Amino acid sequence: MRTDVILIRVIFTAILVAAGYVLHPVPGEPWVSAAVAAAVAIAIIFFEMRIRRASLKTLIGAAVGSILGIIGAFLIGLLIIYQQSVAVSPGTRAFLTLALILFMAYVGLMVGAAKGEYLDLAALGGIFSDKTARRDLKILDTSVIIDGRIADVAETGFLTGSLIIPQFILRELQQVADSPDSSKRQRGRRGLDMLNRLQNNSTLDIQIVETDFPAVREVDLKLIELGKQLDAVIVTNDFNLNKVSQLRGVSVLNINELANALKPVVLPGEAMRVFILKEGKEYNQGVAYLDDGTMVVVDNARRLIGKNADIAVTSVLQTTAGKMIFGRLWEESDSGNGGYNDSRANGTRRPARDLRATSIAPNRADHSEPVTE
Repeated sequence: MRTDVILIRVIFTAILVAAGYVLHPVPGEPWVSAAVAAAVAIAIIFFEMRIRRASLKTLIGAAVGSILGIIGAFLIGLLIIYQQSVAVSPGTRAFLTLALILFMAYVGLMVGAAKGEYLDLAALGGIFSDKTARRDLKILDTSVIIDGRIADVAETGFLTGSLIIPQFILRELQQVADSPDSSKRQRGRRGLDMLNRLQNNSTLDIQIVETDFPAVREVDLKLIELGKQLDAVIVTNDFNLNKVSQLRGVSVLNINELANALKPVVLPGEAMRVFILKEGKEYNQGVAYLDDGTMVVVDNARRLIGKNADIAVTSVLQTTAGKMIFGRLWEESDSGNGGYNDSRANGTRRPARDLRATSIAPNRADHSEPVTE
């Protein structure tokens, strides 16, 4: 798309320069007219580049404001033109009329553009719709690319929308990958590998944008400015960038916060109370289920089927099929070496959680039962 835009601009400039050279609108040599035409073409292209960044609401507000300003200037200009006073020459009246039109059009344009954000496009019945404002855009930070977990999250389908990778982030990754420090160089190369992994995923919409902010030196501030411009969410692991973005009004998704939200509800060594529902697959095992369907495998608990049992968690296994908890009876853990928490070392016992499951196990538990190691 970027190549097509450049080609169209070159063709437009060439046509305008050729027209200026052939039609010769400026007195003098033909090349003078061609130079003036080239300057006009550059000014038009610059104006087009600036106006493309504006939202649809801003454009509608600016157009309506300028039209109203020109209409008002025309009506006032009629009064000036019809004045037959000998004190004002015709040239002065023409200049005042032109200056008034430019003034009113300029004021209407600026005020309409500033107030355009207050327009409600939905009230127009769907004739105009700001597609860009409703796009789901997420900008990837350098830290989250190097971390690598973003690729796993994206492959699971939880990360929707378009993933935006700014050109200045690519440059920073390349600088890290070319660093003389071996650890930084390895991190940079890992980040480039993660980008290749994301781009090779056909289900993801990866976009590399050329937008840059030369007046801003820090990459974090550039990300914030780009997030404001695109109305996008920044995906990062940087704590400081997270806080600054929130202060600047830019939404942030933090992978570390997501990992903390998905951490296990129980930890090895923790006590819980469960209802032993049935026999396990291995010898002398008992199986229980938590309220959310999590399977709990308890060693030497076959004799307690149909009863409540206090257990100590030995390990938690997280798989794509769900989470499984392994444990042993509390009295066995008390008599073993090492203990599971500090409270038993003092001769006290921490109250166990009452995580009794329902009497009916989830359906998925009938298809797969754990095998203890």
